[in-house]
Amino acid sequence: MTQVSACRMPDILETNEGKERRVGVEIELSGLGYDELVTLAAKLLEGTPELKSRYVTSLQTALGDFTVELDSDPIKDLDLADERLPESIRELGGQAMDVIDAAAERVVPLEIISPPLKFSSVEVIETLVDKLRNAGALGSRDAIYFAFGLQLNPELPDLSPETLVRYFQAFAALYEWLKHRHQLDVSRKFTTYIEPWHGSYTELLMEDNYHPNLGELMEDYLEFNPTRNRALDLLPLFAHLDKERLERHVQDPRIKSRPTLHYRLPDCDIDNPGWHFSTVWNDWVVLEQLANNPDDLADIRQLFRERRKLNLHNLTHSWRETTDDWLAKNGYV
Repeated sequence: MTQVSACRMPDILETNEGKERRVGVEIELSGLGYDELVTLAAKLLEGTPELKSRYVTSLQTALGDFTVELDSDPIKDLDLADERLPESIRELGGQAMDVIDAAAERVVPLEIISPPLKFSSVEVIETLVDKLRNAGALGSRDAIYFAFGLQLNPELPDLSPETLVRYFQAFAALYEWLKHRHQLDVSRKFTTYIEPWHGSYTELLMEDNYHPNLGELMEDYLEFNPTRNRALDLLPLFAHLDKERLERHVQDPRIKSRPTLHYRLPDCDIDNPGWHFSTVWNDWVVLEQLANNPDDLADIRQLFRERRKLNLHNLTHSWRETTDDWLAKNGYV
């Protein structure tokens, strides 16, 4: 009997070049030591570990190279043998690093970064996350200073302005619904790196007559959102599309060019037995389906524009509740 996948698939599985779409996944967690996580991930993914630098290990697998790292550049790059350090510090050597390691692994997230995976292969992440939970991995809710996320970098079907606008509109419509479902932890709610898009931008984006070319699309977004700190970060995509235009607004060496969206909103709630990777993935698929159904997208955009009108429905329902009802009525959930 064929096992049913927990991860749903969107209708649009291929790019306009006929290749299966891919997605990169980033998982932040704690509760396991760095070496312990490397060993466990190598076993679960059937990978061969190769240490690249302190706290950065590549796992060579049949699906591509995964990376396990400590998500803190200063600690990853720390070298107590550096002659520029005072001799008294260098003499501490391994003893100092043991103290630093113990502290770092407690308060700095460990991260597993996947290679670009075919959509049909994402079930491996579902299995990986569940087994890491069983091994003692912890997520955001374990301590107030944890603000761990699970990030998706889905490849788009194509890069035409028309397609980009549909995906952006679907996200704007579903933002409150997605936040309610995946923003569980108070520590992440007080951070700035998962902010919604500026309200003036979403109002412009959701108009029926919004049909920009690529340059206009980028300029409109960057006028109001010149930052990586958005729940759906478009800067890696814009770096891929027109790096020169992007750099007129934002210059940040952390921006990596790629033909994907960068979905940063969800918490990593890995130690919750009721939470799974598919919890996040399947809600993203709802956005995928909406973005590729023009009639439904037009309908929910009209509701979005009407949400501030003074009427009984708007007085008694939040936009998130309205979205929830609309998705259920139209068979999305």
